[in-house]
Amino acid sequence: MKNTGACGLIFPNLHDEMMNDLTAVRALGSIPFGGRYRLVDFALSNLVHAGYNNVGIVTTKKYLSLTQHIGSGKAWDLSRKKKGLSMQPALGATPTEYEGRIIPLHDIREWLELCREEYVILSDCYVIGNINYKALVEKHIASDAEITVAYKVGACPEVPSLVTMDVTESGRVTEMRIGARPEGDVCYGIGLYVMAREKLMELVEDAFSCGKMNFERDILQARVVGGRIRGYEVPEFTLVISSLQSYFDANMALMDKEIRDKLFPSDYPVYTRVHDCAPVVYGLNAEMTGSLAADGAHIDGTVTDSLLFRNVRIETGATVRNCILMEGSIVRKGAVLENVVLDKKVTVSEGRVLRGAPTYPLYVNKGRTI
Repeated sequence: MKNTGACGLIFPNLHDEMMNDLTAVRALGSIPFGGRYRLVDFALSNLVHAGYNNVGIVTTKKYLSLTQHIGSGKAWDLSRKKKGLSMQPALGATPTEYEGRIIPLHDIREWLELCREEYVILSDCYVIGNINYKALVEKHIASDAEITVAYKVGACPEVPSLVTMDVTESGRVTEMRIGARPEGDVCYGIGLYVMAREKLMELVEDAFSCGKMNFERDILQARVVGGRIRGYEVPEFTLVISSLQSYFDANMALMDKEIRDKLFPSDYPVYTRVHDCAPVVYGLNAEMTGSLAADGAHIDGTVTDSLLFRNVRIETGATVRNCILMEGSIVRKGAVLENVVLDKKVTVSEGRVLRGAPTYPLYVNKGRTI
């Protein structure tokens, strides 16, 4: 019996080059976000909420942080005897080949063949939001499209090889551009596609046999003329993470409760790996204004308009303003931080002063002592 559901393929390493600082030791999909999450959590949670429980993570490099975070998939209820979550390595693909998708898709053909779902969802990790994947698949089926491309309308984000499109009122894509950046509001792709699983295998095999390596250029763009490419405008709120600046701005935007509620609605939670940490501890000298702190943080200094991840420690007399401090960071007595992003397990020594600008935040690599 045919299963008319969908399986999911997530590409956590796509666009690693956009975030060279943050992706030096990790895949883009495992970049920490919002105090306790990773970027990949959004795609995983969207699949689970839609009822799609057969998920492959297509990795190629720097996957230790990702595998440690995902584990068996238990946090997303994907630790199962059948189906569930699995890592699908495409370790033989060069960075350029991986970015094109066709080589890694060809490498995991056996996984695709073993799936029984009729459709497959391909998702990147650089756009986050609570997107209704079930509505996306239903729209794809109803439109009788060969491939459905999810898009948003707005100014072009800073993304290499960005897909922009002309879409009719009926949803048909009449023109597709790759890498162009038209001015004003445009329909731009968010790295999210739906198509029949067997059709995907057929197109990938045909492209691979002809030496074609880019999914967007050699499959999507090449098939626009036939009229079977459809667009789906995503109605949900999303954020694009495509640079250190956009990462900084997206985290700072969480200080707005309205934006937090859109990204993390109570009836549509974003699942993540659970850590058993104590609640936040506020010392006698602590002052915290307009900020968010995750469990395990210990605050004795002054924190203003900042985001603190798990197990961050701010010592007495330290001042943190408009900063993002990742898990395990320590700010010693008398230190001053302003417009700074500290990666995990960074220690800022006593009396140090680090200042960036709101439009050019200062970044400190993982594990450093300043």
